[in-house]
Amino acid sequence: MSPASHGPSRRLLLAGALAAVSAAVTGCSSGSEASASGGSKRLRVGYFAFPSGDLIVKHRKLLEKALPDHEITWIKFDSGAGVNQAFIGKSLDIAALGSSPFARGVSGSSPIPYKVAWILDVAGENEALVARKATGITEIAGLKGRKIATPFASTSHYSLLAALESAGLKPSDVELIDLQPQPILAAWQRGDIDAAYVWLPTLDELRATGTQLTSSKEIGAAGKPTLDLAVVSDDLIARDPKAIDAWRKAEAEALRLIKSDPDGTVKAVAAELGIPEKDAEAQLSQGVFLTPEQVVSADWLGTDGSTGKLLGYVTDTGAFLADQQQIPAAPSEDVVRKAFYLKGLPDVLK
Repeated sequence: MSPASHGPSRRLLLAGALAAVSAAVTGCSSGSEASASGGSKRLRVGYFAFPSGDLIVKHRKLLEKALPDHEITWIKFDSGAGVNQAFIGKSLDIAALGSSPFARGVSGSSPIPYKVAWILDVAGENEALVARKATGITEIAGLKGRKIATPFASTSHYSLLAALESAGLKPSDVELIDLQPQPILAAWQRGDIDAAYVWLPTLDELRATGTQLTSSKEIGAAGKPTLDLAVVSDDLIARDPKAIDAWRKAEAEALRLIKSDPDGTVKAVAAELGIPEKDAEAQLSQGVFLTPEQVVSADWLGTDGSTGKLLGYVTDTGAFLADQQQIPAAPSEDVVRKAFYLKGLPDVLK
């Protein structure tokens, strides 16, 4: 895929979604049928194997406890591109999604029918650009003419483009390769790529034999922050808004537990990721987790009737992606504003 490519059409994405989420759809079929027949309600939740409040909600079954009459299915994804495809295929109700793929999703004449409803975390040292030590590269400018892998349409992809721009490089000055985290590690070990921009836990494995050139924390401080958001489908908003309220409360509890029960948080994340607790603790320390009060503040998501600064961040992201020819045209601020679901905030968190 050319770095200047606008990507596949919505029609092709829809076709891809049918294959990409077939296993997830199979796992959720009974819940869908029950919902249609008036039985238990179904809730299909997409998540990443990445340290966040989502893993705490999943491990402690906070959502299942809050919604005992719902059949809840957790579906793991590797990147935001897959999440976007699944929403196009109507195979998800709620999911984690990076701010960059969200900006892509609400752009164009046929925006994906979902809305951002929560913030999971702000990208920090948990996403970074690393070059293999064997290349001798120690600064971003040294990547000219080199092969760099990243999952396209992800926050890492966006941050990589921003990093290249900051060093005076255009995407055409390097060879960008679209790979998911695990294939990135394999390509790295074979010496097929010179550098990669990716997130934990793959990132830590690359750091062992690599040199970190920049991180999403640094890029965010320079004016291009990225976040892990959570989005809900328009269909769920219409048919089951109370489930969204319960889910927000569960996510808010998880954010509070990250602050108040660090040991329990480490144990939950380690269990979900299948890694030693010391590794889970190190990974958690690299993320930036807001308090629920910060999430709904004017500095971030905002409240019903008063959208926060996230609106500007997503709008700026869309403009940057359009400028980099990653999307045909940037979504307007008004379009982005309409893709926020803030009803009930902040009262629902009490």
